[in-house]
Amino acid sequence: MAPKRVLVIDDEEDMREVVQVSLEIMAGLEVIVAGSSREGLVKAEATQPDAILLDWMMPEMDGPAVCRQLQVNPKTQNIPIILLTAKTLSSEQDNLTQLGVKAAIAKPFKPAKLAAQLLSALGWS
Repeated sequence: MAPKRVLVIDDEEDMREVVQVSLEIMAGLEVIVAGSSREGLVKAEATQPDAILLDWMMPEMDGPAVCRQLQVNPKTQNIPIILLTAKTLSSEQDNLTQLGVKAAIAKPFKPAKLAAQLLSALGWS
């Protein structure tokens, strides 16, 4: 069986590398990376990943805007989204659910635990 594919959308190169290595080594996932919101939206539609790990705060288009774009596109609207964020989002939980967000993982995170958090949030364990 082919490994599950996760698209990582984050404007920080160091963060993309840490996340990619963590998910590939700890969970055996196939990781696709995008360095901007626009690139992420294009890759989401083109590659049809099993899940998207999305940075909340990015230049150009922030996480909520990306979520809305994914929601209105029939080709991407059913892909589960996990947010990576330095913000506390408890007050925004209702909004997140409406945006199709399954869970949020706080930054900074422990690379050794990231894969387990992601798998658990997606019910892939």
